[in-house]
Amino acid sequence: MTETAELIDNDFLRQYELKVENNMAVIEYSLQERKIFLTKMVIPETIESTDFKKEFLELVFADIKDRNISVVPTSPEIAKFVRSNRKYKRMLPVGIRI
Repeated sequence: MTETAELIDNDFLRQYELKVENNMAVIEYSLQERKIFLTKMVIPETIESTDFKKEFLELVFADIKDRNISVVPTSPEIAKFVRSNRKYKRMLPVGIRI
C-alpha cells in the first residue's frame, strides 16, 4: 500500500506525512538536540490496518536512521512497535529502555 506513496518530513508542522488514497497518515514529532521524540500517530480509519502501520513506521524509522539521530517513542503505539522489532531498539538513546 505504501509502495507508491512518498514519505514527507514536514518540518514546519513537525510531522511525517504519508498520503494514501486521498488520505493523510501522520506521525507528529519533536526534535531536540540529536533526539527525535515520536509523540503521536494519526491514521485515518479508511486506511487503518496493521500492515499499513508497520510499513509507515518502517519508512519513518528508515528516514530517522539515515539522519543518524536517536529515537524516543513517547506514543504507546510507536513504543509497542519498537518493542516488537529489536532492530529499532538500537536507535534508542543510551539509558532509554522500552
